[in-house]
Amino acid sequence: MTHARPFTTWLSLPALLVLSVPASSAAELKLAVVAPTAGSFAVLGDQVREGAALAAEGLSISIVEIDEPCTEGSGQAVAEAITAAGVKAAVGFLCSETLKEGLPVLADANLPALTLSVRWKGLMEDAVKAGWPLFRLAPNGDQESGKLSQVILRDWPGEPVALLEDGTIRGRELTEAIRITLEERGLKPAFIDTFRPGQEQQLTLVRRLKTAGISHVFVGGDRNDVSIIARDAKAEDLSLTLLGGEAMRAADEPVPLEDGVLAVGLVETPQGPSAPALIGDFEAAGIAPEGYVLPAHAAVTMLADSWGISSAMGTPVTDALIGTTFETVIGPITFGEDHELTENPYRLMKWQDNAFVPVSEPSQ
Repeated sequence: MTHARPFTTWLSLPALLVLSVPASSAAELKLAVVAPTAGSFAVLGDQVREGAALAAEGLSISIVEIDEPCTEGSGQAVAEAITAAGVKAAVGFLCSETLKEGLPVLADANLPALTLSVRWKGLMEDAVKAGWPLFRLAPNGDQESGKLSQVILRDWPGEPVALLEDGTIRGRELTEAIRITLEERGLKPAFIDTFRPGQEQQLTLVRRLKTAGISHVFVGGDRNDVSIIARDAKAEDLSLTLLGGEAMRAADEPVPLEDGVLAVGLVETPQGPSAPALIGDFEAAGIAPEGYVLPAHAAVTMLADSWGISSAMGTPVTDALIGTTFETVIGPITFGEDHELTENPYRLMKWQDNAFVPVSEPSQ
């Protein structure tokens, strides 16, 4: 397999190069979209196919849809279907089973694979070590806690901070990762506790926070638990700044979320100067830009641009993907030598008027 060129090679390309790819390069491109077509993950697969198809239509790219069963032992067959289709690259890959069994086959064919979902760190480490052409458009396992820690350290200095978790494995691990980072940076939480999730009220917890003089709280729990804490704090006349993780992207029921609650999450609205036109495209196509729709759209446009660069330069698509900054529907995207995103994709959001809206912050 061809090894990636040094990181500086593609960073040194003129910024306009990505915008000046000849139309004929995109017209020659055929991509595989790999996503589930049946079962509980089919709705997510539909999001991938919709986003990819809309991007491909605007770029005259040929799309081949490949089913992803997401079962043990299915990865090699998926990879063989991809190579047999005569495509130049593949996007999707919502399940780790597909990648861990299929990547060696894709590597032999030198076909880049962009996963929109799999966050398993070990898989990416193995891929880079083995020279497999896997790129991750999803965040890795550490970036959620990293973004939450950054927000707390940057925006809550000197404030009495509480860390609450709901006793689940996810809640406990996320909260513990944040605690370790905060204490390493000299911020010791004033209050740490485990609460019982799924309760109709959290008045006892809220009163304990009030007695402890807490004003800022991270909650490692589900959205409805945060909603109940916010509601009960309001009833107790306690002003709390509440911050949650990605689990806040859930239905606003049965208790509505109070305006002003913060969360970190991934962008689910088109970004950049072309956003108004893109929103119009989504509306015209009857597609809601949710879930994997925008990442799939971004993946296709990135591969179109990298294919144009590789065709112009006579180098592999994999090389073009490393170090080049691509303008996409979810904002600028750059892959490092480790095939990971060079920038943390999580953004600080605030719940306002029944929607999470991005919060302006120095890092953005």
